[in-house]
Amino acid sequence: MTILSSFFKKASTAFNGYSSYSKLLVVCTLSSGSLLAYSESQPDVSTHSVEGDQSESKKKKVVVLGTGWAGTSFLKDLDVSSYDVQVVSPRNYFAFTPLLPSVTCGTVEARSIAEPIRKIIKKRNGEIQFWEAECTKIDPSKKMVSCKSNLNKNLVGNSEFSLEYDYLVISVGAQVNTFGTPGVMENCHFLKVLKFRMQELEDALKIRRTVSDCFEKAVLPGLSEEERKTNLHFVVVGGGPTGVEFAAELHDYIQEDLVKLYPSVKDLVKITIIQSGDHILNSFDQRISSFAETKFQRDGIEVLTGCRVISVSDKEISLKIKSTGEVCSIPHGLVLWSTGVGTRPVIRDFMEQVGQPIEIAEWMSNVYPIIYARAFVFQTDRRALATNEWLQVKGCENVYALGDCATINQRKIMEDVATIFEVADKDKSGTLTVQEFQDVLDDILVRYPQLEIYLKNKHLRGVADLLKDAEGNERTEVDIEGFKSALCHADSQMKSLPATAQVAAQQGSYLSRCFNHMEQSAYNPEGPQRFRGSGRHRFLPFQYKHFGQFAPLGGEQTAAELPGDWVSMGHSTQWLWYSVYARLIGLLLLESRFALIVVVNGLHINEFVLP
Repeated sequence: MTILSSFFKKASTAFNGYSSYSKLLVVCTLSSGSLLAYSESQPDVSTHSVEGDQSESKKKKVVVLGTGWAGTSFLKDLDVSSYDVQVVSPRNYFAFTPLLPSVTCGTVEARSIAEPIRKIIKKRNGEIQFWEAECTKIDPSKKMVSCKSNLNKNLVGNSEFSLEYDYLVISVGAQVNTFGTPGVMENCHFLKVLKFRMQELEDALKIRRTVSDCFEKAVLPGLSEEERKTNLHFVVVGGGPTGVEFAAELHDYIQEDLVKLYPSVKDLVKITIIQSGDHILNSFDQRISSFAETKFQRDGIEVLTGCRVISVSDKEISLKIKSTGEVCSIPHGLVLWSTGVGTRPVIRDFMEQVGQPIEIAEWMSNVYPIIYARAFVFQTDRRALATNEWLQVKGCENVYALGDCATINQRKIMEDVATIFEVADKDKSGTLTVQEFQDVLDDILVRYPQLEIYLKNKHLRGVADLLKDAEGNERTEVDIEGFKSALCHADSQMKSLPATAQVAAQQGSYLSRCFNHMEQSAYNPEGPQRFRGSGRHRFLPFQYKHFGQFAPLGGEQTAAELPGDWVSMGHSTQWLWYSVYARLIGLLLLESRFALIVVVNGLHINEFVLP
């Protein structure tokens, strides 16, 4: 450890002064076949000068709720010299959540994927205050959040406090969705945060201890074979990426480690995945789903599709087979519940406030009563906070929501089609020429990205192809009805963004850029043309760039779905998966040990952590 520490200190000194975002040093020792990787990230922070007569009191107050992917990405890039920033989270660390399933099986230690949030914000150019507490209520009418600390209750002092804000950034994530199934909260384990808790690492360690307990109990003398089988039956509810990765990690952990420690019960172990849909990994390409099911069958992992769990007890899990309506029970030693996410209580309360005609937007209800009524219906009918394309919460000024707790309500092009036609028809002839449409096309594609997707999917090369009639004949101009007919199918391409770390991190980076250019955008807007109203939008709307999705399947095999309809499966994809995770770490400018762990994990070397 001393030699390694000295090596990395010297490497850091040697590279000091370079302006690159990240530095990588790879040392190969051919005789032993070993590989050592060192990656150090240095934040390249652009400093913004502040006018000498601007006092601290004039800084806008920004309150950030949450320290997950979205919140941390926002803080990483925010120019804190321009704002008074306060962060509130019951979790005082950032967790690299993609590696949580590895923590459950001991492949990676919990401390290795956690970085203290105070250490992260200390690197910023300016002061960020952090409070380890949970937001219990958001009052948009007073621009205030109420918080409560959940620290040791034996400690003296008041645990409740309030913070005022000018801008509020909500990135509190989501909680487990149990769908009201009896016994889930009491008898299941989770890898997603629970109600009123932010303890992913603690839950992962609890799963690890329970797996060990199941084996220890199974080898005790005096147990029947059925009792041993029950203790060693591990059930995963949910065939999404998290559930599949946990089952794969658990299978490798059992086959590579535990059967050597408990050889007498190696033939009694069973892993079962219960999926309500027809296939596991149904959000992936069908080729990946089939590959995963075939591999799991080969590995002895049972996959039950078309089954819905109706209750969970401490000994059994009851499920209903959809095709026959038959109800059966399965004994278990451990149940992992991984079936999606739900809304946190503080978010549900806030949604109700935003949707009700109270002080919060009284000025809006007088000026724009129709818009306000629509916000009311929208916020109360959704499972997440509805935002516009700029991540601003609908019906609430200066409040932004990102990550798993929010969903973007992309405006439909057909809602504005008449206005677009009127703006594009410059000569007010009542018809639109190809050139008139072409003049506003760029703004339309930015404001309504679903149109660009539609053009690509239909292999349309431009405006002329889009305006063709039903028989495929080109038209030099169209009236309003023809224009509507050309665009009427574009909105079918709208899709909600997945609740992933990739989306949350991009949203955090995007919003910080908007904040950094808040003043400049007032007199130099960069967004598309406003079709309702005059001028341009201050910022470009958020656009998610999909880099692909991965599903580790165990046995050093991974399936990947990448942009361009490219699917990769097998051993080589595992290294692609590791490199993407290392890249994510670099983007967040976190500690070098994170990248080292990814490489060491891939080589199956015993993990070590830098001091």
